Amino acid sequence: MSGHSKWSKIKRQKGKNDKQKGRLFAKLGREIAVAAREGGGDPGFNPRLRTAIDNAQAENMPNENIERAIQRGTGELPGVDYQEVTYEGYGPGGAALFMECVTDNANRTVQELRYLLERYDGNLGRDGSVAWMFDRVGEVWLDAGHYDEDVALEAALEAGADDMTRDGDAYRIQTSAARFHEVAEALRERGLEIRESGLAMVPKSAMRVEGRQAERLLELLSEIEDHDDVQQVWSNFEVDEEALAAMESAGS
Repeated sequence: MSGHSKWSKIKRQKGKNDKQKGRLFAKLGREIAVAAREGGGDPGFNPRLRTAIDNAQAENMPNENIERAIQRGTGELPGVDYQEVTYEGYGPGGAALFMECVTDNANRTVQELRYLLERYDGNLGRDGSVAWMFDRVGEVWLDAGHYDEDVALEAALEAGADDMTRDGDAYRIQTSAARFHEVAEALRERGLEIRESGLAMVPKSAMRVEGRQAERLLELLSEIEDHDDVQQVWSNFEVDEEALAAMESAGS
């Protein structure tokens, strides 16, 4: 089982209790603020902000929270000066890790991530040490229960997508990174409701991790995902169904 796609599904199922939901809202708010700072506060002219707002609304983030995040990004309200940084490294079993962060203190973030990785016998690498193992693509997720597969595929191809696959209860539509916003907007214009979308780092090949190392890797990924400064973590692992089922149960 591909770790990338299955882990993405598990992440979407997390965040059900109040504490996890609060952490998720904080991360969504940071993305909205950064998007507004970089491209302005009007989602009609800022595709990244439009995507960030759509993702926040899909998670039932209150509209007042979204508006405050936009205003912090545009400077209408006082806010923290966030910067976007990425870190690369390895986890148990040699699995590659690519971590996308938004932080107000990069020194703190890198120290905390280094500590986390070392606790699980992993380590941070230099810039570029694992990025070459991934392709940067756009992903748009649709609820498979709402749309016939042939209808969704036809709409995706007409919108300019490269591919569509079924992943559990969702369709994953894949695009080039350069055409991601264009394809997402074309799907909206065709009346399709997007459940989630964004840029992703998809592994070119999988690293098999087994036994106790697989358990520790999944525990590490969960801790990294819960770190306040980490927006996304991508990995190239492949593990057996039992280890993933155990993680799925723990996150439910």
